[in-house]
Amino acid sequence: MKTLITSVLALLIFSCAEKQNLTHTETAKIVVESFYKKDNSTLKKHTTSDGYTGLIMIQDMIPDEDKDTNVEILDEALEGDLAWVKYNSSYDKSPGVFKLIKENGQWKVASKKPRERGPF
Repeated sequence: MKTLITSVLALLIFSCAEKQNLTHTETAKIVVESFYKKDNSTLKKHTTSDGYTGLIMIQDMIPDEDKDTNVEILDEALEGDLAWVKYNSSYDKSPGVFKLIKENGQWKVASKKPRERGPF
């Protein structure tokens, strides 16, 4: 009986340890890297449904390249469950900006509304 309880507790600890609460900037880096590597399962995990759809439409226009992404966070703004991240990568000539929202306790990249402006 002790072995069973110990096993269940160990399993519970390991399963909880796997779930990561990433910051908004960590999430942005993962999204940029998975976007250019065309790792769509990771991309989908870290974006909202509308954010994923928008990125996939753009991703189809990007040629395949095999180089490091080198993501650099240039600026960030955080207000409650809304964040904006300005980043640079080795693929882009000019900086990009992501809007992130908290969905079920996790930061996810979302689509900007047509007239929505971020802080930078």
